[in-house]
Amino acid sequence: MKLYYNRGACSLADHIVLVEAGIDVDLIHVDLTNRLTEHGDNFAEVNPKGYVPTLVFDDGAVLTENVAIMDWVSAQAPQLVPPGPLGRQRNLEMLAFLATEVHRPFMRSMFSPADAEKDAAKDAIVSRLSLIADEMDADYVFGDTFSAADALLYVMVRWARDFGLNPPARLLDFAQRVEARPGVKEALRREGLAA
Repeated sequence: MKLYYNRGACSLADHIVLVEAGIDVDLIHVDLTNRLTEHGDNFAEVNPKGYVPTLVFDDGAVLTENVAIMDWVSAQAPQLVPPGPLGRQRNLEMLAFLATEVHRPFMRSMFSPADAEKDAAKDAIVSRLSLIADEMDADYVFGDTFSAADALLYVMVRWARDFGLNPPARLLDFAQRVEARPGVKEALRREGLAA
């Protein structure tokens, strides 16, 4: 199995849940500027969408998009699903919110040529992260158990922190807890983001 990723990109969340689940993958770095893999292959031949993450199974099947990949990993590792009868749905709900309402504004804040658009996107990011922080009443999104949604939230908080967007203190504390997890440390090390 192969995970196509870009260092520190949203694919970091998928990498984290794969490590947390104990699923071994070969990592293949993609330069998103020229869409070439670290081996010089044309990434568009693997994923015509041209962005990461992309998970390629041993039989050649390809799965893209954070929500789909993390849902598949969670099905293999039920400890990544929140407890309760709606656990999977709550995980998907948060993953979808993060992917559409937080990740998408990050793209606008980074790549829009208009300053007003960038500022509006940054305000949306902080507002939506604050909404999540206000609803958290434990160490992780769904209580005391780490879930797939926590991995994607961690990446979004990491970006907000690194871009100086001033995320809520509760989420900065959350990010420190997540970074202390052995699986997260391992994913960060493999991507060259930590020693």
